[in-house]
Amino acid sequence: MLRQCLLGIVCVLLLASCSSYSVKNKQVPQSTISLPLLHGWHDGKEVRYITTDVSDQAVAKAKNANYAPRLRDAVPHYPKPPQVKTVLERVYAFPNQEQAWSVFASVPEPLGYKSQDTHYSPLWLMYVVVWKDPSKAKELTSEEAILTAEDQGLVTIERTDIVLNCPVIPFSLVE
Repeated sequence: MLRQCLLGIVCVLLLASCSSYSVKNKQVPQSTISLPLLHGWHDGKEVRYITTDVSDQAVAKAKNANYAPRLRDAVPHYPKPPQVKTVLERVYAFPNQEQAWSVFASVPEPLGYKSQDTHYSPLWLMYVVVWKDPSKAKELTSEEAILTAEDQGLVTIERTDIVLNCPVIPFSLVE
């Protein structure tokens, strides 16, 4: 009980310090920033996310993100047994622009602070999806659809060592 009270007090103090802070008795208002809100797919549903850090310098430049080479430290040594879980999840990208939106293998369910999903991580290992015949390309909106297309010989999937920090944004898409 005491621990919960102390935690509550700390949260209130942190929230208060986030809204404004004083420098030599001057009140400095909270500042804001803008980040590009990106669109992706998960199980046929639209998700929105931001990209803040990337382990590959060229990809970081293309996404206007921080170059963070240490993110590669999260990549496990392969081959690894399937039952070994890591902090990384798969994100599928389409480098030849047949598809603009990436596909995420997982998202927190439900989105936001009520999520009980212990498997969600905002760190993603990029898998590149390439259509063997670009004229047959269609929108793939789930990991299952991508794996089915691979089984049908329509696409190839290549694991990279590129790690991205792309938190999924927790808000309703109903506007």
